[in-house]
Amino acid sequence: MLLLVVFCSTASAIGYLWWLLFPESVSVYSNSIGRFLKRCRKFLFVGVESSVYVSGSSVVRLGFNCRRWLLPLVHYQRLLWLMLLLLLLPPALVFNLRGTVELEGYGSDVHRGEAPSLIAELLRGERLVPPRALPPQVFTSREVERIRPRTGAADRSWDKMDADFVQRLLVVYKVMLERHGYEMALLEGYRSPERQDVLGLLPGTTNAKAWQSYHQYGLAADSAFLREGKLVITEKDPWAMRGYELYGQVAEELGLTWGGRWKLMDFGHVELRTAGRGPSARSTP
Repeated sequence: MLLLVVFCSTASAIGYLWWLLFPESVSVYSNSIGRFLKRCRKFLFVGVESSVYVSGSSVVRLGFNCRRWLLPLVHYQRLLWLMLLLLLLPPALVFNLRGTVELEGYGSDVHRGEAPSLIAELLRGERLVPPRALPPQVFTSREVERIRPRTGAADRSWDKMDADFVQRLLVVYKVMLERHGYEMALLEGYRSPERQDVLGLLPGTTNAKAWQSYHQYGLAADSAFLREGKLVITEKDPWAMRGYELYGQVAEELGLTWGGRWKLMDFGHVELRTAGRGPSARSTP
């Protein structure tokens, strides 16, 4: 869009300059175009035989008019080359100096992974360690199974995930607790291709098949909140929904992609999209 605006504005400026310097040539072009349009209109409304005749004569006359069009171009060819250069130079500069544009959601293959806020300072500090493991029964309650089936069988091993991603996620947990008062719990980290296919059969769970999710690469995690020792997953809880919004903000500040912005919203999901890794890096499905 920016290139189109620059191109149109530059073309308009050059056209106005041409009109100021060579008004007689503009008159020649406008009169020729007007006559040509009249012939085209006549060609559309006359009968078949007459239209054939008129079109033939129009082509002949158009050939003579082309000579009149080209004579000023030959005479002022140096000036035309200069104007063409001026017309193409601004879009070329915009194209070369523009930044990389990425779309949110599934369309982006690579994420720069840069943390633009002061929270990034935590990434350059001490190495954070994962929190203590929660009792298995926390993940198998009736409420958890109702909202998120098969959570009890999920893999919550931190060492199976990418080290850089783990540190970013731990920083998110730290900020959520110390700044916003939300204690986070890991629901699932690494996910096997077989489990991915199984979850794909559950309605409303995931649209990704095996090797189409960042979970298979250790670059994604699903998290929830702990309140009084119990998991709170549902976004229908106003306290939890506010937590998810804060969680998404902090995660995005640390260069992570938040599932809360997807069409199939997954508020507890974050992933690290990095060059050369993940579903987009595979040569086969």
